[in-house]
Amino acid sequence: MLKRLMGTIDDVSLTTLRVVLGVVFFAHGAQKMLGWFGGFGFHGTMGAFTHMGMAAPVALLVICAEFFGALGLIVGLLTRIAALGIAGLMIGAIFMVHLQNGFFMNWFGTQKGEGIEYHLLVLAMAAALLLRGAGAFSLDRALSK
Repeated sequence: MLKRLMGTIDDVSLTTLRVVLGVVFFAHGAQKMLGWFGGFGFHGTMGAFTHMGMAAPVALLVICAEFFGALGLIVGLLTRIAALGIAGLMIGAIFMVHLQNGFFMNWFGTQKGEGIEYHLLVLAMAAALLLRGAGAFSLDRALSK
């Protein structure tokens, strides 16, 4: 089962997809977990999420999935699990916050908030990683040999 979870092909395009998605989510995860890049840090983010009505255990899972999932994607360790976590985050963000703002991102500041187009792109990237794995230059590939 572990081999099936970590198995992947030697594909550099998957590596590119995985690393870029990981770097983008690392920045957001570091805001939530560590307070880097202008974020609120762990306690501030927990407070904000619970104030929005999110249960504390769910808020904890969101923060951990975003931070540790990003790290997993960057190095290619348990990529399918990390991609599933990121996909879950995006689905939650769509339905809790962004769906009411329509499709488009708020490029010109004329909407009340961001739409769902970014989230759909992330879902497509996560789906590719779920289906095909981490690709070349990943710990998953090295460990599954």
